[in-house]
Amino acid sequence: MQDQYLTVTALTKYIKRKLSGDPHLKTVWLRGEISNFKHHSRGHMYMSLKDDQARIQAVMFAGSNRSLKFMPENGMNVLVKGEINVYEPMGQYQLYIKEMQPDGIGALYFAFEQLKEKLEKEGLFAEERKKKLPTYPKHIGVITSPTGAAVRDILTTIKRRYPIVPVSILPVLVQGERAAESVSNAIRYANEHLDCDVLIVGRGGGSIEDLWGFNEEIVARAIAASSIPIISAVGHETDTTISDFAADWRAPTPTGAAEVAVPSITELREQVQQFRQRLIRSMDGQRTESRQMLNRLKKSYAFKYPEQLMRQKEQDLDRVLERLTKQMNRQQSSRREQLGYLTKRLEQQGPDKKIKEGTEALQRDTKQLQKAFDTIVSRKKDRFHSTLDKLTLLNPLEIMKRGYAIPFDEENQVIKKAAQVSEGNSLSLQVQDGFIQCQVTSVKEDEHGGK
Repeated sequence: MQDQYLTVTALTKYIKRKLSGDPHLKTVWLRGEISNFKHHSRGHMYMSLKDDQARIQAVMFAGSNRSLKFMPENGMNVLVKGEINVYEPMGQYQLYIKEMQPDGIGALYFAFEQLKEKLEKEGLFAEERKKKLPTYPKHIGVITSPTGAAVRDILTTIKRRYPIVPVSILPVLVQGERAAESVSNAIRYANEHLDCDVLIVGRGGGSIEDLWGFNEEIVARAIAASSIPIISAVGHETDTTISDFAADWRAPTPTGAAEVAVPSITELREQVQQFRQRLIRSMDGQRTESRQMLNRLKKSYAFKYPEQLMRQKEQDLDRVLERLTKQMNRQQSSRREQLGYLTKRLEQQGPDKKIKEGTEALQRDTKQLQKAFDTIVSRKKDRFHSTLDKLTLLNPLEIMKRGYAIPFDEENQVIKKAAQVSEGNSLSLQVQDGFIQCQVTSVKEDEHGGK
C-alpha cells in the first residue's frame, strides 16, 4: 500500500514536466492588471497579474526587463508574453514574462511620460535653471550626425546669417541603442575641451523610435549638467523629446536652432546704418544749436559795445569796493571795542592778579600753620619733660644713687620683708655700681612686729 503514495517533490516534478511539455504553455500572451509589484535589488521584478475573476503569479528576470522603456506599477494594465511553468519550492505555477508593454498605449510613449514626470519633479526642466544664450556667439558647437540633412541646414543657415562665427562639428550617432550614450559623451566633451559659448544638439525628423535616443535619461542629465547653453533641435516642429524640456532653448527644427543661435548680419548692418544716421542727425542738431547760440552771443550788448560795458562794470566795481571798505571799517571798529572789553576783563581776572592774591594767602596760611606747629611742639615738650621727671622718680637706679640698695636672695628674688630671710642666709645687695655679697647674722623685727 505504501508504494501507492507519492512525495510532494515527486508530484511537483511530475506536474512541472506536464506543463513544460505542453506547447500551448511555451508562449503565452496575456492581458492583465499588475498588483503586488516588487522590484528586487538584484533587478528581478515580481508581481501578480489579475482580472476580475482570477490572478496568476509572475516574474520578469533582470535579463528580460533590462530593455523595458517604462517602469511597471501597481494598477497598470499590461500586455505580456511569457511561459507558464512551476516554481517547485512553493509548488505553484507562475508566468515567466519575456516581454511587456502597456495595454492601450504605446510602450515608448508611456516611457516618455514616465521619464518626463520624474525629471520634472527633480527640477531639471525648471525655468530658473535655463541659461541665457549669448547675443553674439564667439564659437558654436554642433552635436549631430555628420551626414544628415540637419547638419547641412544648420551650417547653411549660420553661414548665411552670421558667417564670422567659427563652428565645430561633433559627430555622434543620432539613432539606435548607442545614440544616447554618444550624444551625452559629446556634450561632456564639449564642456571639458571646447571653448564654445553655445551648443546645438539635434537631428532631423523621424518616428518616435528614431528619435528615442533624445528621450533617454542620460541625455537629459548631460544637457542639464552642461555649463554651456544648449539649443535642442530634434525632428520637426511637432516632434517633442525629453531633450527639448531639459535644454536651455527648444528650436522647432535644426534650421530654427541656427537662427536662434546667431544674429542676422544683415539685420546688424541695418541697425548699424540706423545708428549712424541717428548719430549724424544728433550731431547736426547740436551743431545747429551751437551756431545759433554763437550768433546770439555775437549780437549781444557785450560784443556790440564792449567799452561802454567795461566803464559800467568799473563803476559797479567802485561801488562794490566802497561798500566793502565801509563794511570792513565797521567790522574793525566793532572788533576793537570787543578786544578792549576782553582786555579789561583779562586784567581783572588775569593770572597775575590771581597769583598775587594766592601768594599772599599762602604766606598767611604758612605763618598761621607755623605758629600752630610751634604751639603744639611746645606743649609736647612740656608734657614730655613732666613725664620724664615722673619716670625718673620711679627709676630704681635713681633711688640707688641716693644710697639705697636692693637685696636679692640665693634664688635671685627681691627681698621685700624680713620674714623672707633667716640667719645664715646668703644675700646679694645691688648698689649703684655693682653687687655686694653678704651673710645674714641676725634678723630683727621692726616695731610693727615680725622677725
